[in-house]
Amino acid sequence: MSDVEAAIEALRVGRLAVIPTDTVYGLAADGASEDAARALYAAKGRGTAQPTALLFASVELVLERLPEIPARTAAIVGAVLPGPLTLVLPNPGRRFGWLNEARPEAIGVRVPDVAGPAKKVLDALGVLVATSANVPGGADPRRLADVPAEIRAATAALVDGGELGGAPSTVVDVTGAEPVVLREGALPGAEALARIRGE
Repeated sequence: MSDVEAAIEALRVGRLAVIPTDTVYGLAADGASEDAARALYAAKGRGTAQPTALLFASVELVLERLPEIPARTAAIVGAVLPGPLTLVLPNPGRRFGWLNEARPEAIGVRVPDVAGPAKKVLDALGVLVATSANVPGGADPRRLADVPAEIRAATAALVDGGELGGAPSTVVDVTGAEPVVLREGALPGAEALARIRGE
């Protein structure tokens, strides 16, 4: 069984996997499973009040799984994704509420621009919950070898996608009247805002 097949099988039964994205290596779980998400939180050592983003296989799937998002927000998603951005969107349907217990009316989404092993895993699952495969405060892993032993031990599969860029996704909140950069990352914040505004 290949590492990709092992990851798909593990994720489908609620276990964790380390996968490459378009930015850094991520610790991933089935996005549709609250239990799997809680296992991810435990492995990462983060509190359940800290929001975690979803990785979607396509923009179309974002709109399908979050049908209540406003038309303006849907247009932003279609204009700037896929890419190294995490967008915090309004979530009027309060879907996937366990991922943002402190603010269930908002949700973080990504559509990574990936090919190869990462695309195969994401296409097979459709939606993953994922966070960088590091310990809190640790360096973002750009190679599979950079993933800490304690994260590796909590997973059922590891997918090697070679060396990645190493900078996490840029996070932009688009729930308000104006977009706000919450974290600078792989895409400069000013460029992210310009794309969102259609400039």
